[in-house]
Amino acid sequence: MKTSPSSARILAGYPDKNASLFKRIGVPLGDPAAWIELDSKRIALVRDLEMDRVVKMSHADDVTCPAEHAPPFGLSSDRETATAQAATQLLRAAKVEEVFADRSLPYIYAWHLQEAEIKVQYDEGLGVIDRRQKTHQEIAGLQKAQNITEEVMKLLCERIANCAADREGFLRYEDTELTCEKIRAMAAVEFMQRGFSMGHGAICATAPHVADCHHPGEGKLRTCVPIILDLFPRDDSSRLWGDCTRTVVHGEPSDEVKAMHQAVLDAKAASTALLRAGNTGDDVHKAAENTLINHGYTVSRGTITDGPSIQHGTGHGIGLDVHEPILLDHGGGELLEGEVFTIEPGLYGRDVGGVRIEDMLVVTDAEAHNLNQLHDGLNWDD
Repeated sequence: MKTSPSSARILAGYPDKNASLFKRIGVPLGDPAAWIELDSKRIALVRDLEMDRVVKMSHADDVTCPAEHAPPFGLSSDRETATAQAATQLLRAAKVEEVFADRSLPYIYAWHLQEAEIKVQYDEGLGVIDRRQKTHQEIAGLQKAQNITEEVMKLLCERIANCAADREGFLRYEDTELTCEKIRAMAAVEFMQRGFSMGHGAICATAPHVADCHHPGEGKLRTCVPIILDLFPRDDSSRLWGDCTRTVVHGEPSDEVKAMHQAVLDAKAASTALLRAGNTGDDVHKAAENTLINHGYTVSRGTITDGPSIQHGTGHGIGLDVHEPILLDHGGGELLEGEVFTIEPGLYGRDVGGVRIEDMLVVTDAEAHNLNQLHDGLNWDD
């Protein structure tokens, strides 16, 4: 959205929590900051102690601090309030009458702007469009994140597949019971050793809890029952995310589980074939959903079922946040070249358990580029 000489754009908040602001500031600051686009000038408003770092890391034309834009009555001792006051004063001095804000603008900034009689407008594309299409550097960073995610995934799936089972069929690793909680703890340690963190946790789930497709999983793991392992760590150096799901079975999977697995693989292939620029997220999702339906499964969103059913969309954007617009789901919009998505069809039920397979892919104007290299079978024996 274009601005007039009397208007500007603003993003504000905490860069360590706000990915759109971080993308511009370049430093994951734990203090409040603002980014203002005024005419053709890009201004970073940060704490004075952080100005040198932001000068080096951002693409701002001007890096300033609240003290340089104090209103006549002075700045609040509260940093967030002071930043909002300074942003407002900066805009008032430029005779701005209207600002366009993204979806994440904290109300404290909107309030101060409105008190200064500066009109605040919502721009739905601000902080979204520029993050959807990844740069070559971002795609390389996502490739690295996915490589490390797959490295840990392989280690854990093979550990599950090759451990012992006791007389009751429960799995044991190094003479202790193997549980969902234990696997997640192992993942956290492995990622920490590689410079990654699990801020949103991980999923290690089996029947019956896996019938709720986002249940993190709990309790003992059993032989011959499918286990969904979904790992989504953040590379702390780039702040980009990995996201990969695989399903592992210790022992021999049942015929029903094999049928579910084949249906999920077919759905992944059908949806991946349509993941190209110009198609829509709706197209991609329907390809996966219709494939699963043709295999005999039903949609049960919002309802946990005993038998395997379809519970969610086919995927989501990923980058500086693990879940980014747009969704590969009903009503999903047009795909852009350079976007990165997960493709993750699945089936879930209380009785037999669940199967989900997830890859990360880059949209091109031809065949999507898959960032995964790990196999997607159920057998992880050495």
